[in-house]
Amino acid sequence: MGSHRADSRAPRRRTPAAADPTPATSPRRHAAPGRRRASKHTGSRGPLFRGLPSVPVLLGVAALAISAGGAVTVSSDDITGASSGRVLAANALGGASSQSSSDLLAGRRTVSRDSRRDALADAADADLVAEAEALTRQRNAALAQFAKQAEAQSRKIALNQWVLPVSPSITTAEFGDYGLWANYHTGLDFNGHEGQEIKSVANGVVTSVGYDGSYGNKTVVTLEDGTEIWYCHQSSYGVSEGDEVRAGEVIGYIGSTGNVTGSHLHLEVRPGGGDPVDPYEAFLVHGITP
Repeated sequence: MGSHRADSRAPRRRTPAAADPTPATSPRRHAAPGRRRASKHTGSRGPLFRGLPSVPVLLGVAALAISAGGAVTVSSDDITGASSGRVLAANALGGASSQSSSDLLAGRRTVSRDSRRDALADAADADLVAEAEALTRQRNAALAQFAKQAEAQSRKIALNQWVLPVSPSITTAEFGDYGLWANYHTGLDFNGHEGQEIKSVANGVVTSVGYDGSYGNKTVVTLEDGTEIWYCHQSSYGVSEGDEVRAGEVIGYIGSTGNVTGSHLHLEVRPGGGDPVDPYEAFLVHGITP
């Protein structure tokens, strides 16, 4: 009896059962032959789009992508015109860059810079114009002065234009001839009758009036340049010392006083009151042919 009880209290060894692949709580259901198993997502999405996120998620990702790297711009305009390398990020929601406001500011700076340049250019142009106008005025003034001087000189030349001392003009002896009057003829002789008028050949001042030996009655007229004109052998005088005379004005009368063979005018030209020169050449220089 005792051994039998001891054996009855010993634990029984259970033989493990074969593993059942189907859980006890959810017994496997076998589809009936000839039917397909139902799928949860075949009605709304195909297998091609099964791994893609939804549309709102895609829109958010796209906006972030544009904000992060899709619309980054660089502005290089600064007030000096050099590259500044400023980076302007786009707006995170709409992808719109702040380049528009930056361009507006840059444009303002550019306009301001160009305005200053235009102002400087305009000022430079105004200075050049003013300088050119000043030079023009100076040139016109110089030309006007030159014209006045030329006109005065022309009048002076016209006033000092030489004329022939007698009319008609007939020469009877030339400068350098030899004859009864002297070893060397120092003047130019004009034929004329007694009492014929003698005219001053140019403007001048009477510096001598009187009798001078072989020259007879002589009148000396000194021109502005110092040249002396001698009028010799006169019968009488028409002027006095100190008188101012003009070309063509009567200064005396033809005669035969002094060392002569007949009535005539002996005329000498003495530059600076020095030695005589050929009167014929002097007349030619002043546009007169005796």
